[in-house]
Amino acid sequence: MELPPVAVMLGLLSGFQLSQSLFAVAELDVATALVSGPRGVEDVAKEVGADPDALGRIIRFLAQHGVFRTKDGTIELTELGRTLADGPLRSVARYFRQTHYAPFGNLLDTVRTGEPAASIYYGKPFFDWVNEHPDMAALQNEAMAAFTQDARGDLLDVFDLPRGATVADTGGADGTLLTELLARYPDRRGILFDLPSVVPTEPPADRMEVVAGDFFDTVPTANVYVLSAVLQDWNNADSLRILRNIWKAGWPDARLVIIDMVVPESDEPHPTKSIDVTMLGMLGGCQRSESEWRQLLTDGGFALKRVVAGSGSYFALDATLTA
Repeated sequence: MELPPVAVMLGLLSGFQLSQSLFAVAELDVATALVSGPRGVEDVAKEVGADPDALGRIIRFLAQHGVFRTKDGTIELTELGRTLADGPLRSVARYFRQTHYAPFGNLLDTVRTGEPAASIYYGKPFFDWVNEHPDMAALQNEAMAAFTQDARGDLLDVFDLPRGATVADTGGADGTLLTELLARYPDRRGILFDLPSVVPTEPPADRMEVVAGDFFDTVPTANVYVLSAVLQDWNNADSLRILRNIWKAGWPDARLVIIDMVVPESDEPHPTKSIDVTMLGMLGGCQRSESEWRQLLTDGGFALKRVVAGSGSYFALDATLTA
C-alpha cells in the first residue's frame, strides 16, 4: 500500500538508523555468518559476539529493506544482504562508519558555507587526516579498490585502452587497477603514481614502476594517463590543476582516460547523486554530468572524444590533448 507523505518523510528522516544498522551488521560480519544457510538469531549472535535481542531487532528492521528474511525465529540472507558478506561493500560500510558518518553531522555548515563537513569535523582536509592514520589509509585503499573494481563491471572488457607504451595510473593508490591493465596489455609498461604515504614500497606487478609524488605539483611523463575515481574528489579548480599538470607532462599525442561516474541530467534516481553529496560533505569534490565533464576537460586542455559505458556504474571518458 502507498504510504502518506508524512510517513514517507518520516522514513527519510530516519535514514541515520538504516545506515548505522547496516554499519553494525557489516562490522560484526553477520552476512558472512549466514552465507551457508538460515540460522537462528541466538546462534548467529553467539558467533558474531552480539546481544541476541539487540541483533534480532536490528535484523527485523533491516528485513523490511530486503537485507534479510525472517521466518519462525530464523534469519535468511537475501541477495541484497549477500553484498555485505565479506565482500567489497562490507569494506565500504566499515570505511564509512569509521570516517564518514560523524562528519556528516556538520553538513548544515557545508550547505551554508561550502566548506566540507569533514574539514570542519577533523579540523583539516579529510585526506590530510587519513594520511596521518595508517590504519585508516589502509582501510580507505581496501574499500576504494574493492568498490571501484565492483563498480567498473565489465568496463575494461568493452573499452580498449588507447595506444601508448607507457600507462600512468595517476592517483593509483595501491596499484590494483594498473595491475589489471598490465595483465590485459602485456606490451605496456606502467607507472603507479600517488602520494608517498599511499603507494606501496615495491611494485605490485611486473613492468610497473612506483613513483611517489603529488599530482598537484607534477606528474610523470607517459603516453596514456588514467584517472580512476580521482577527479570526483576535487572541485573544478583543483581538478584543473591536475589536468593541466598532465597536459604539461604528457607526450604530444598523449591520451587521458577518466574512469568515473556520469550523472544523468534528469531527476531520475541514480547512485551518482548520493555519491555527489558524499563528495560535497567529505572533500568538496563532485560528480559530473557528461556536459560538465566535457567543459572541465576543455578548460584543462583536452578534447573529449568518446564516452564508453559498461555494465557497472563507471564510464570511461577518453580524451586527447589540444594544442
